[in-house]
Amino acid sequence: MSYNRKDAISYAQKWALKRNPKYYNYDLLGGDCTNFISQCLYAGLPQMNYQGYGWYYADANHKSASWTGVEFLYNFLIKNSSAGPRGRIIQKNELELGDLIQLSFMQSIYSHTLIVTKIENKDTFVCTHSHDALNRPFASYSYENARYIKIS
Repeated sequence: MSYNRKDAISYAQKWALKRNPKYYNYDLLGGDCTNFISQCLYAGLPQMNYQGYGWYYADANHKSASWTGVEFLYNFLIKNSSAGPRGRIIQKNELELGDLIQLSFMQSIYSHTLIVTKIENKDTFVCTHSHDALNRPFASYSYENARYIKIS
């Protein structure tokens, strides 16, 4: 099974400014961005991973840390060699639709996850939750560091 970027982007654009009632809203518990991004990834590759560290969601109390946590998702994607999405670090100019960006606002602590939903004239646009955004220009963000994750 391969990652369907079109399905991931369609989901992101549909739910960027609202919440899918099938999933818990973590806005009041530290933010909903990575929960939303996991939903987008799942829309593009509907295959959860229940092995070891895993990447899965059943309900608010039965989910993997990687489903909702920025660093946990990063570690899962980079280390995953079984079911579910996989990722690798790339350069910004290698981003494609459906890839991820994670931002650090202070020191080296990454705390926000975005999905690339549009690339136009070399400009990148993203969707996310917490600070909800629908096709927001990535250039409009202020951050200390960014890492770019190719999803495969």
